[in-house]
Amino acid sequence: MFLSAQSQRIFALAIPMIISNITTPLIGLVDTAVVGHMDDVGYLAGVALGALILTQLFWLCGFLRMSATGLSAQAKGAQDSTAASQVLWQTSVLGGVIGLLVLLFQSPLLSAGLWLAEASPSIAQAASEYFSVRVWSAPFALINLALIGWLVGQHAHRNIMKIQIIANLINVVLDILFVFVLDLGVFGVALASVIAEISIFILALKQVLKIKGIHFKADFLHAHFFKGMLALNANMLVRNLALQLCLAFVTYKGTAMGELIGSTNAIILQFFTLIALGLDGLAYATEALVGEAKGERSHSKFNQIVKTAMGWSLVFAALYSVLFGMAGSLIIGLLTDIESLRQSVEGYMIIIVVLPLIAHWCFLFDGVYIGLSHARAMRNSMLVCMVLFFFPTWYVLSEYENWGLWLSFLIFLGLRGVTLGGHLLYLSKKQLAFSSSV
Repeated sequence: MFLSAQSQRIFALAIPMIISNITTPLIGLVDTAVVGHMDDVGYLAGVALGALILTQLFWLCGFLRMSATGLSAQAKGAQDSTAASQVLWQTSVLGGVIGLLVLLFQSPLLSAGLWLAEASPSIAQAASEYFSVRVWSAPFALINLALIGWLVGQHAHRNIMKIQIIANLINVVLDILFVFVLDLGVFGVALASVIAEISIFILALKQVLKIKGIHFKADFLHAHFFKGMLALNANMLVRNLALQLCLAFVTYKGTAMGELIGSTNAIILQFFTLIALGLDGLAYATEALVGEAKGERSHSKFNQIVKTAMGWSLVFAALYSVLFGMAGSLIIGLLTDIESLRQSVEGYMIIIVVLPLIAHWCFLFDGVYIGLSHARAMRNSMLVCMVLFFFPTWYVLSEYENWGLWLSFLIFLGLRGVTLGGHLLYLSKKQLAFSSSV
């Protein structure tokens, strides 16, 4: 075997997660395809809007998965079943509580989403119908973030892949059954997604309970034990909010420049999503292995994992750039058949080709810092790059309109990699990577 032992470990964990990441968007694609064949075009826009409101809420709560992964991996490395159990129950309970709050405040959340979207009455009606059903999946969806994150930390990547594939198949079958057989319309599409989330919960919990040593103590839920967990998650929440603000700014400013530019930017962001499908799988593997190394208190193992992961991240990024350079026009053609839009996107091909080479560093280093549970460094890097570089750079380059916007975003991504990488180099030299800072 020509791969090193560390490379083999990384790929053994990364490949199942990449497959899982690729299958997950199928839920949205199937929902879109099913609704797109209903008799009112407003249904499609309404379902898309209702799903977007919930997806953004769930995405902001991604800190549940991040904290669960890092702490679970550290407990595995330390062979501490009590610490692993504590992480499992704390993150799951926190996810459930937030999910119940989403249910409690569903009306103002929906109203805010509809107001921000300035939805027409017909779209608002369909969005409300979808949201009012799909929102009941919130407690399960947020607990699932904790369960899946915890399983990633325990290196159960193949089981996670199986869980995601089964849930996606359930969603597909139920979408077709509820809409085309039982004629439940938008209600049926939302209900299928709720059942898919519940199936993930059941399958993930079943897998968790198979792991030896997992137990529950009432002390796990004591306020004293929750303090560190809440601080860690608060820092990650701020990080997620800042990133979401930057992505929303790119979308908003592009739309303000006209329908063509707004649509162009939406397609370029789809390329960014494609990059994430592969690089997130590698990042998840890095999270698990780095967390394990921290649990073992092995600096040599940690350094070896980071160096190996950096090499493969660069290889993945280069492959993406070559793919986009050679098949970019074909991919654009699959995303749209509007000739003016295709030409507009192709005009930004250099941005698309360069994007993975710049973005992969922050994807990778996020994985390292999640494994270390150093959320404060992730938060600070994000805020510094956003406040001191992204918005000021956009202001300086605003006369170049959309080119200025994308150059600002590339600089933002690049500097996130530089700041996290520089800080990581400092931690490694001082052997402070395993400090308890959150």
